[in-house]
Order: sequence, then C-alpha cells, then structure tokens
Amino acid sequence: MPIPNDHEIFELGDVVLQRGATLRNAKLAYKTYGTLNADKSNAVVYPTWYSGRHTDNEWLIGTDKALNPDELFIIVPNMLGNGLSSSPSNTPPPYDRARFPHVTFYDQVECQHKLVTEHFGISTLSLVTGWSMGAGQTYQWAVSHPEMVQRAAPFCGSSVTSPHNQVFLESITAALRADAAFAEGWYRDDAWPEKGLRAFARVYAGWGFSQAFYWQEEWRRLGASSLEDFLVDFWEGFWLDGRDPNNLLAMAWTWFHGDVGQTPGFDGDTVAALNSIRCPVLSMPAEKDLYFPPEDEQWASQHIGRGEVRVIPGVWGHFAGGGDVPEDTAFIDRGLRDLLAMAP
Repeated sequence: MPIPNDHEIFELGDVVLQRGATLRNAKLAYKTYGTLNADKSNAVVYPTWYSGRHTDNEWLIGTDKALNPDELFIIVPNMLGNGLSSSPSNTPPPYDRARFPHVTFYDQVECQHKLVTEHFGISTLSLVTGWSMGAGQTYQWAVSHPEMVQRAAPFCGSSVTSPHNQVFLESITAALRADAAFAEGWYRDDAWPEKGLRAFARVYAGWGFSQAFYWQEEWRRLGASSLEDFLVDFWEGFWLDGRDPNNLLAMAWTWFHGDVGQTPGFDGDTVAALNSIRCPVLSMPAEKDLYFPPEDEQWASQHIGRGEVRVIPGVWGHFAGGGDVPEDTAFIDRGLRDLLAMAP
C-alpha cells in the first residue's frame, strides 16, 4: 500500500519533550473528516496506532457509522514516530534516525492538543477514541485535559503498559535489532534490515491473534491459503510495507513507557490519574487479546468514576479492533453510538 499523501501538516515549532529533549521544527500530520459546526461542539479526536497512518483508521468512519462525517468533525492525528509526523525517518540531524528523542503518550497528546486548540480553536471534544496505542492516547487525553474531553472510548488498549505487554515489546524489538544490517539504527538505504523486519513479523504473529484464531484457521478469512502463506503475506508483508525500523523502535518506546500516572502532577500514581478522569469512559478490550487482556481494563475501570467495560467477544485477539471482522466492527460501532448518546 502506498504511503498516504492526502494529509495536512501542522507546524508545531520547537517542542520540549517530557524527557527533556527539544524536537525542533516538529510537524504533526493529520487528516479531518466532516465539517466543524458553528459552535465547534462536534469535534472528535481519533489518534493512530502502532505504525498506523490516518488512512488505517478510516474503516470506522462513515455515514453508516457512529463516527459519521455528516454529523461529526473527526480529526485523525498521526503519532509522532509514524513516518508522517516528525519521526526518525524524516527528522534532520542531529535528532535523525537512531538519535530521535524519546516521546511519551503525554507528549503525543500535548502536540494534538495544540493542533485542536490553536489551529481549530476547539475547546470541547465530544469524543476521543482509538485502537491499541490509540487507546493509550485516549486515556491520556482524558487525564491530561479532563476539562475538554466529554467522552472517551479506548478499545484494545490500556492506560498503563503491563509487564507482560513490555515483554512482548522486548521480543519484537530484539528480533529487529538482531539483524547485522540494522547497524544500531544507522542502516543504509541500500542495506535495509529486511531479515530483522521479517523476524519482527514472525514474532508479532504469535501475539497479534489468539491461539484459537490459529486453531480455527481464521486466517483463511483474510485470504491466506495456508499458515505459511499467512505469515509471509499478511505479517511479513505488513511490516515490509514502508515501515521504517527506527520509526518502529521509536513508537515501541512510547508504548513500552505508557502510563497515565506519569502525567505531570501525579508523580507516577496511576490510580490517582485514573481517578481524575471526569468523563464517561467506555473501554472495549478484546476477549482473547494476548497483550491488552480484559483484566487490565477491568482493573482500570474500577478507578474511573464513570467507567464501563464491554468485552469484544471472539477469537481474533488484538486484531478484533483492526477493522477486519464485520461483527467486531459492529460491536465497537454500537459502543460508540451508545457512548455518544450519553450525557457528558
């Protein structure tokens, strides 16, 4: 799939990141769907996910969906690190490639907040929602800007990255770094670490879908003719499709260190951060997600005053939130419809 070029760029200027580095002349790529109404009350923020681009979010947007562009103004900001916004692959020296600074979820949301408030003049968000790392940003929005967020719907993601999830991230990034061509992140265009990316894909394949998904050969629904065909075409094909290894490592660092308790003012107290959320939060984890299990969201929800958990049933694991399964998409869409119908 070609890298999209139908987005706009918001010039962030010099961004002082939470860990101390300054990302100079930073850029936030975004796309909008729908029209902002006169009182600017119909805005939705729908952030991207790990390696995802704004076009990868479009499956949940449509006139037949809760995210209806005829009624809502949907802003899809691309995460810093995804290759469209400021990233290792497009930042000039000295912070290029392996020297790209560490970006937290807090940093991501502060950049998005600047876009929403300064560029669009929006002071209220009807909804923030997102899948996977998009869910992490959703929680961060609700903690960082409770005065703005009226509703939040994280799906297949969490407010804090669990130790087991961190083990998963260590496994995929270790596979990528093991390729000699990776050269500590200073690989050349003519010596791309393809072996590392293929190993990365093979490790990821064991986590993205559940054991039952493989037992029932659900990969056939994605057009694969055999297990090996699925591993090569779906998994290796996905990560080899313009995904820069340094970008993947930068986003993995953000994910690994995800924790709303690290928001300034909470001193690492995740429970206190969750307690501060004012809006209704509908979390939709997948029943068999191997790295964002429902138990994590049930734990978080008990600390949110207006928290609710609805578990997406089925065997598709984390990819229940990826838009590939009509019944899972319908479940998520119903949840968003119900939440949008609630008083903020």
